[in-house]
Amino acid sequence: MKFSTRIDTDLPAERLFESIGDFETLERMLIGRGASVTRIDPSNDPSIGMGWNIRFDWRGKARHLLLQVTRFDRPEQMAMVGRSDALDISINTNVVPLSRARSRLICETEIKPRNMRARLMLQTAKLGKGQLDRRYHRRIEEFVGQMCGTGA
Repeated sequence: MKFSTRIDTDLPAERLFESIGDFETLERMLIGRGASVTRIDPSNDPSIGMGWNIRFDWRGKARHLLLQVTRFDRPEQMAMVGRSDALDISINTNVVPLSRARSRLICETEIKPRNMRARLMLQTAKLGKGQLDRRYHRRIEEFVGQMCGTGA
């Protein structure tokens, strides 16, 4: 299942990319939402190979996600790949300058099942794809607002 959205901001492209690539802030946000986050690569420099073990509760069950940065081309593109027991996930973000003071974030997420139970869950979710697309857009908008310290 694929999701994509575009968010226009009143930030220069470099500042937008720097904000969404601030992994320390992202870690704090996840911890604030109840997740346990452990960095795999202790490097403080955002780069390819940086990753996290993320543990969280979802729908009453403990879940585990291994997430790694696979592309980090400052100031325009970042990609991450994640793997859990049931799902594979890929997240691609592109920052496009619209002018000196405005930019656009294009965020794409693809989720693939790894077992039959996950395949059935995604098939069922496709029935409400329109609502999921709206929720995805809203969540990415909130994420950008929190990371940038703006209303996006």
